[in-house]
Amino acid sequence: MRIFAICVFLSLILINGCASIKETAKGFAGISTKELEAGRKSAIVKQFDYDYFTSFTKALDALKNMGSYIYAQDIKKHMIAIYVSESDTTPVGIFFKEISATSTQIEVSSPSTFTKEIISQKLFQALSEKSREKKGETNEKK
Repeated sequence: MRIFAICVFLSLILINGCASIKETAKGFAGISTKELEAGRKSAIVKQFDYDYFTSFTKALDALKNMGSYIYAQDIKKHMIAIYVSESDTTPVGIFFKEISATSTQIEVSSPSTFTKEIISQKLFQALSEKSREKKGETNEKK
């Protein structure tokens, strides 16, 4: 059985090429972000008045508060990858692009359009509320 597993793994490497060994292993384990990165062209995008680091950490906090399962995060690669929850393993990628020292663009990508819309709505709302708090505004209508 062990020899069979090794043969399958080596076959995957040969099919995908040596450069993608790490990505193949991640895909085999079910934690690849390649599909999320490819889906960025149809991502839901919004810009926030936070610096990059603040945007990243506030997004992490918001995702944790939503009950999302964070399976990959890399501040240098400007991304967070989550499953909707521990029981719903629909993948979602959150990508960050520094626009200026005080502005960051956030992209939400997922193979599921419904999931992408729900997560982006919740995340963007949480970040917008925190932005209003930062500016000293309240949630009351004026």
